[in-house]
Amino acid sequence: MSSYRQPGVVLTDRHFTVPLDHSDPGGEQIEVYGREAVAASRVGDDLPWLVYLEGGPGFGARRFVGAEAWLGRALRDFRVLLLDQRGTGLSTPANRQTLPLRGGPREQAAYLAHFRADSIVRDCELIRPRLTGGAPWTVLGQSFGGFCAVRYLSAAPEGLKEVLITGGLPSLDAHADDVYRAAYPRIERKVAAHYARYPQDVERARAITAYLAEHRPESAGHRLTPEGFQSLGILLGSGSGSHQLHYLLENAFVRTPHGTELSDAFQEAMRTSASFAGHPLYALLHEAIYGQGDRATDWAAERVRGEFPQFDAAATLAGDGPVLFTGETVHPWHFDVDPALRPLRETAELLARRTDWPVLYDPERLAANEVPVAAAVYHDDMYVDTADSLRTAAAIRGLRTWVTDEYEHDGVRAGGPRVLDRLLALVRDEV
Repeated sequence: MSSYRQPGVVLTDRHFTVPLDHSDPGGEQIEVYGREAVAASRVGDDLPWLVYLEGGPGFGARRFVGAEAWLGRALRDFRVLLLDQRGTGLSTPANRQTLPLRGGPREQAAYLAHFRADSIVRDCELIRPRLTGGAPWTVLGQSFGGFCAVRYLSAAPEGLKEVLITGGLPSLDAHADDVYRAAYPRIERKVAAHYARYPQDVERARAITAYLAEHRPESAGHRLTPEGFQSLGILLGSGSGSHQLHYLLENAFVRTPHGTELSDAFQEAMRTSASFAGHPLYALLHEAIYGQGDRATDWAAERVRGEFPQFDAAATLAGDGPVLFTGETVHPWHFDVDPALRPLRETAELLARRTDWPVLYDPERLAANEVPVAAAVYHDDMYVDTADSLRTAAAIRGLRTWVTDEYEHDGVRAGGPRVLDRLLALVRDEV
């Protein structure tokens, strides 16, 4: 272990060895990393632990500088473990460079099947007694981290003192088709709100889409396409995302000796925003997190998109309507245009066709839950369906909700300490 200081915080690197397959504890081992954070004034105190599960899938825990955002509030009460879930951050990596060590696409897909919420919870249960001496701990789950927290409540509630969920109450039984069938209308509402705020972006988006359709430029090996441009709508799920998208569009074109072209600055910004190089597991496992039972996910977002023809960029350009952005969806073409994903296309196909996903949630156990749970449900969350979240909240005994339209999906980050403070008050019966 190594420790170091940031303003007001002492951080310690922690490395844990866990089985790749928890049903075979003596088999292959991988490493999971966690960054311990404690207030500098409380280093020697006997504090309870909070483990933070980041959203995703496929993102390492947020890298804070000092006591930013919600972390400062947490450090008043807890030692915090910022966990890099398996395959992310400083944990054993899983990407186009490392996965060939497993073998071919079939071996890679079998390996990645162990990177869902069920395995993440088993990792937590191996790590917990090493840190707490066996005492239960508090879990804070953001987005997909909340999905993991509901799995935790289903599989190992004895390890939990209390659970705090932000924008991450999953449907207990929806297939991926159902998830995306509910998602596209939400995305359309967010796009309409963006264009109402920035009406000048309607023509800008049409012009950019038309240019990409005609020229198909590349930036650092990343093919820039109309569909890729539409995927920038993922920004619209965060509190400042509409403004970020507007600023991205405003300098899209420059005049050159050869006529008007997409600027290098825009192409680089689009490539950076659209690339999965830093989080390939997001693309590989995004639909797999909804897999339960013997029904394949089978590129659900792509298939269901066909039910919403208003998202067809080519058809839009043939008329005079606005180009609709898309959101948190992954498509087969992502594995053609992105050099970070291109070598993993067949692996992704095998995961999409998989028909033996373990069931993740236990409705009977959740109905008998005794762990204090509080969840922030964002009223029109673009990423997680509000109606599904509220149905799941009603299915978990004792869960208290805070339903708010003050924040978007990133409320726990954008809201500083306020969101965490409210959830802690709910689980402690202080409000």
